[in-house]
Amino acid sequence: MDVDLELGMNISCKELRVLLLQEFRLGHKTTEATSNICSTMSKDALFIRTAQDWFNWFKNDNFELDDLPRAGRPLEVDMDVLKQLAEEDPRLTTRCLAERLGCSHATVETHLRELGKMWKCGVWIPHELSPLQLQHRVDACMKLLTSHRNYQWLRNHITGDEKWVLHVNHTRKRQ
Repeated sequence: MDVDLELGMNISCKELRVLLLQEFRLGHKTTEATSNICSTMSKDALFIRTAQDWFNWFKNDNFELDDLPRAGRPLEVDMDVLKQLAEEDPRLTTRCLAERLGCSHATVETHLRELGKMWKCGVWIPHELSPLQLQHRVDACMKLLTSHRNYQWLRNHITGDEKWVLHVNHTRKRQ
């Protein structure tokens, strides 16, 4: 993560930590180090609490400047396994998929959207239709329009997102 500076320069967290380590080795106090870095870079380049945390690490002889791996659920999932699970049973919820993959449901939802899947009527479906599917829909619509041009049934229907639904159907529920 980079810290944006007022001077138009970018400084990485690691570079900021190197500056903090230099201030620590010079024997400066945390507030003095923060003031020195902020006066050189920008007033929001570093917070005093962040400097205090790093000075505590340095005092405990921990001079590792890179971010260490953290515990918790992984943010990455095996996309092939996720795709296979979603296609085998498209009615699985994100929480169920997350339980099987060992990650959070938000992560699963994000990756399903990356795969082009959308949640519709209780099923994960491909968001985009293939050219063949689109052509089948156009053919079906043209057939309906030409064969029933004079018949009044079409006035009783409305079209929606990828479905034909009777307008007077009050009992239809979402799954």
